[in-house]
Amino acid sequence: MTDRTASESNIIVEVEGVGMGPAKPRAIRLDRSDVVVQAISYVTITLFALFCLLPFVLILSASFSSEATIMKTGFGLLPKDFSLAAYEWIFKAPRQIIGSYIVTITMTVFGTAIGLFIIAMTGYALNRKDFPFRNHVSFFIYFTTLFSAGLAPTFLWIARDLGLRGSYFAVFLQLLMTPWLIILMKNFMRTVPYEIIESGKVDGAGDFRIFAQLCLPMMKPALATIGLFLALSYWNEWYLSSLYLGSTVEFKPLQYHLYNIINTANALRNSVAGSNVSITNLPSNTLKMASAIVAIGPILLLYPFIQKYFVSGITIGAVKG
Repeated sequence: MTDRTASESNIIVEVEGVGMGPAKPRAIRLDRSDVVVQAISYVTITLFALFCLLPFVLILSASFSSEATIMKTGFGLLPKDFSLAAYEWIFKAPRQIIGSYIVTITMTVFGTAIGLFIIAMTGYALNRKDFPFRNHVSFFIYFTTLFSAGLAPTFLWIARDLGLRGSYFAVFLQLLMTPWLIILMKNFMRTVPYEIIESGKVDGAGDFRIFAQLCLPMMKPALATIGLFLALSYWNEWYLSSLYLGSTVEFKPLQYHLYNIINTANALRNSVAGSNVSITNLPSNTLKMASAIVAIGPILLLYPFIQKYFVSGITIGAVKG
């Protein structure tokens, strides 16, 4: 009886201590097996990160190497026969490269902002239970992911009917929103409790106010994820520019401008390949690597700031049907 009373009193004292006083951090003692598992996990993640980083190191090293050394000995982790010839070739016309950066940054910023706003409103509307045609509209959006009109009808519609050939809008409008991003936003909206929308309606708020003040703050992971996809599509765009812009604009998007630089260098190498002119000083491989560094740098600086939102957003979009 005494032992039972003592044990009960000890339990009460422990519970009261936890409930009445501030929680004190306690050191968690790990077993040897837990330490081994953690060590293996950290080593595995570190090795995987190094393997992912290795291609970027090779690209950076090759961009600062000479073309003759690359052709003779191949790529390495450290620059071989340090040279800035590839970057000098890219920045030979600084006005053009700066103009291309301005065009690409402008299209990326405005396209991402406007596209996010439209996609968020579309996903919000398609998730509203009081929208009678939401299933029909969702079907038409999903249908376009399976079947498309093709390149020729799209080109005729953009160039002839809309008259946008030679205009940045021919590229800007086509990348503004995609069916897959709308479906991703719609799936994320299912995680927002519908009671929040009903509470806003009870308080007399309109649809746009409910969307802007109640739903939009809860959509940060999806907005960051879809915003990253939109930004990457605008930043890496070159194909539509080659179709609709061509030589009609002075400043081309960055990727298309770098694509033309590489094609010019390759054409020059091919033109002198059969002559007695040495082609070892004409950049080709190093120019490709330097172009990759010039194009990918800003995106690498942006990604760490939205990584946590990107991971949570893409996970939610993947597990919800």
